[in-house]
Amino acid sequence: MRTYGYQIVQTLIIDIVPDERVKKAMNEINAAARLRVATNEKAEAEKILQVKRAEADAEAKYLSGQGIARQRQAIVDGLRESVLGFSHDVPGTSPKDVMDMVMLTQYFDTLKDIGAHSKSSTVFVPHGPGAVSEIAEQIRNGWLQGAAGSSDLR
Repeated sequence: MRTYGYQIVQTLIIDIVPDERVKKAMNEINAAARLRVATNEKAEAEKILQVKRAEADAEAKYLSGQGIARQRQAIVDGLRESVLGFSHDVPGTSPKDVMDMVMLTQYFDTLKDIGAHSKSSTVFVPHGPGAVSEIAEQIRNGWLQGAAGSSDLR
């Protein structure tokens, strides 16, 4: 403009209208940047969810284990009370006699449960007067072996 005798000192620009291709390219750049941030945030949220699920699963298993341990302890305590009470109240019985009777009762309860549920698989169990004493002997031997094994570990 100097060649025509004009000098531009200051200009107020109120609206810039770039070419449509330039607008589209700028919008794509902005969209890609926002999409990148959103993807990172979504991945971080998924990571937090997985960690929380794992923590909840671990806590549930821990509590389940505590429940099973308490259940087994209650069974042992109940058996102890039953054996001591029965052998004390009925003269001439030993704790072994009481345990044999308890095992026989549990054996019959197991047979009843197997037969009562239609979804049970077929189980062949030797049954007769001798079979019950053989099973009781096998259980007793298992207890003795377990006790011997645990005392060896100490």
